[in-house]
Amino acid sequence: MARTRKAQLNVRVDEGTVRAARERAVARGMSVNRYIEELVRQDTGEAGRTFVDAAADFMRQYEKVFAEEVGEGQVRR
Repeated sequence: MARTRKAQLNVRVDEGTVRAARERAVARGMSVNRYIEELVRQDTGEAGRTFVDAAADFMRQYEKVFAEEVGEGQVRR
């Protein structure tokens, strides 16, 4: 996935929300910024599209390998 330019967004939330965001980010091994970014992507469906695009790219790259393994007639597009 291509890197896009980052913009800064400042938000005000209550201390409980800050604490929860930090705890969940740490539990997932990521920064709070990354955690919030992932939440927004999931909410807008971008994560799903990214996954589908990556899966389609993977299948294109390994189509011949699958065809050799299971037989040419068994691979569906």
